[in-house]
Amino acid sequence: MRSSALALLFVALVANPATAQDRRPMTTDDVLDMVEVGGAVMSPDGSWVLFSKSELNWEENERTTTWWRVPADGTEEPYRYIGEEGGSGFQFSPDGRWLSFTRSVDDKNQLFVMRTDGGEAVQLSEHETAVGAYEWTEDGASIVFVAAHARTSEEEKAREDGYDAIFVDEGPNGQTAGQWNDLWTIDVASKEESRLTERDHRIGSFSVSPDGRRIVFAARTENRRNQGNLSEIHLVDVESREIRALTENEAPEGRLTWAPDGRRFAYEAPSDGAWELRLDKLWVMDVESGAKRLVSGAYDGSIRGFVWTPDGSAILFSGLQRTNNNLYRLDAASGRVEQITHVEGALSPSSFSKDRTRMAFVAQDWDTPPDVWAGPTDGRPGTKLTNVNPWIEETIQLAESRVIQWQSRDGTEIEGILTVPAGASDRHPLLLHIHGGPAGVFTNTFNGRNHVWAGLGYAQLSPNVRGSSGYTDELLRGNMRDIGGGDYWDLMTGVDAVIDQGIADPDQLALRGWSYGGILGGWTITQTDRFDAASVGAMVADWTSEYGPGFNHDVSLWYIGGTPWDNPDEWRNKSALTHVANVETPTIIFHGMNDRTDTEPQSMMFFQALKDQDKTVRYLRFPREPHGFREPRHQRTRDLEEIRWIQKYARGLEWEPWARPEKKDDESKVIS
Repeated sequence: MRSSALALLFVALVANPATAQDRRPMTTDDVLDMVEVGGAVMSPDGSWVLFSKSELNWEENERTTTWWRVPADGTEEPYRYIGEEGGSGFQFSPDGRWLSFTRSVDDKNQLFVMRTDGGEAVQLSEHETAVGAYEWTEDGASIVFVAAHARTSEEEKAREDGYDAIFVDEGPNGQTAGQWNDLWTIDVASKEESRLTERDHRIGSFSVSPDGRRIVFAARTENRRNQGNLSEIHLVDVESREIRALTENEAPEGRLTWAPDGRRFAYEAPSDGAWELRLDKLWVMDVESGAKRLVSGAYDGSIRGFVWTPDGSAILFSGLQRTNNNLYRLDAASGRVEQITHVEGALSPSSFSKDRTRMAFVAQDWDTPPDVWAGPTDGRPGTKLTNVNPWIEETIQLAESRVIQWQSRDGTEIEGILTVPAGASDRHPLLLHIHGGPAGVFTNTFNGRNHVWAGLGYAQLSPNVRGSSGYTDELLRGNMRDIGGGDYWDLMTGVDAVIDQGIADPDQLALRGWSYGGILGGWTITQTDRFDAASVGAMVADWTSEYGPGFNHDVSLWYIGGTPWDNPDEWRNKSALTHVANVETPTIIFHGMNDRTDTEPQSMMFFQALKDQDKTVRYLRFPREPHGFREPRHQRTRDLEEIRWIQKYARGLEWEPWARPEKKDDESKVIS
């Protein structure tokens, strides 16, 4: 893909030449205005692709998603395929005659179908509760779906009258109100529904056997927030409704997928016993005997989705190794892994033709924005189907990025992405990015915000510190019982490496991070005063007070270990709040007030502690926002205030934000 993408870029530049003097730096508004594509679904015969397009609606303070159809050979331009009412969860019937999706009706998602050769969408289900995940049977006669238990009329009236107290961790409730759910089937011709399970359980992943007679599903009988590993795999016989448990362990299983022979199924899990800190592996289980085996042991990296080949001999999967994502083939018998594509970037398969000879995918790299492609699954070049942000290639001066390696303090090799302004030669102020996770990762993908920072003159280092995904289990487990230890030194030795190379100015250093990036960023400024400015978002300052409200199983199991009462010294020592008196770095803090991953009081505590010491600090709280911000105007405020802060304290500049144009130049925003 990389060579093909560069060739297309070359043609575009020749047709519409632009010199470096003609190009301008990217702005925060450019990033917001970018069109996003995704959800690429290929028709069973591989002839066409359905994909989504997300566009900014600034007036409504939201992004609007529409759905488009395009021939897989790229011979025609994409055209709008689904009307204003939209939909989600698009799937093709096995024969390709129908396209199914869910759409909200009276505030509940229901199933709809429409003929792929033309016609209006028809509502298929009128279920009492919302339709969740669903799957066609192989004969195309039925659809199996998950739906929550319905409340009785008495329960619904009591709820409407205000009797809605949440009994935490009781029944289907977790920290928020929950409901049990079940598997149902609906006949496509008659619209008749049948209930397949009737238990107090919460079903996650499920898969229908090729003959439609059996379904494997993962379910749990409680809903505590930090116990997702207690889900087990079950088998239900569609005719008899008999349910049989297939696993009994403490490992989380997911992405259940039947093999074509109907005797085996594949699934993902890190292990087959205790909940281990490992990258997810592929396992195959024989249904009758219950025998299971690890089949992906030869692969180091993150598996991001998979399908069986039609003969059941192999599994095709999307895999991340280091910073690049590609297509791989796994021999189910021998476990041998073959890399099919060799992209320097991210080729992310999202859907395959029924015979598995073709795929739809989104491709990008750090200087090529995402677009939808289609191509063969044998490694030959694909065809680019969209060009949704041509103005970036035509008008924007992009940064230059490359992968670098260095040795951490204990000798561990660490890899990261170095991004510098185009044509950079002198030393630059350095911005250190810290990813989320801890098991996050920086990849070879287009990041508009990085180009904005480069346009402002910053060199940037994005380290994949120990604990990152996409590498090996050894690196993933590198910060066990050591969060804020080795990962901190991975950051600092990376900064030193970039300074030693003459790229970074040691007197102009800043850092920024979100989630775990905010946690490690907050920790870092308690351990060193080398940074002139810091931005931390969605952080945890005190592990003990986050023990109940937050999502913290990984902290108890791996990163600190134990609990605040049986390991109190470590829980206190690993908290940035404990060392907050050491902070000398001017710090700006951001948090969404509806964040349930890292709860918002954590940032308030860190802010208050700095404020009470007369440290230089600012805190922005954002109403309605969860862990990942959704509202464009909040995103703009966050990003502009972060830039303003870092410019002021890292470089001594009183920076003024760009004024947002009332209306972008339509000619520069042509999309296809």
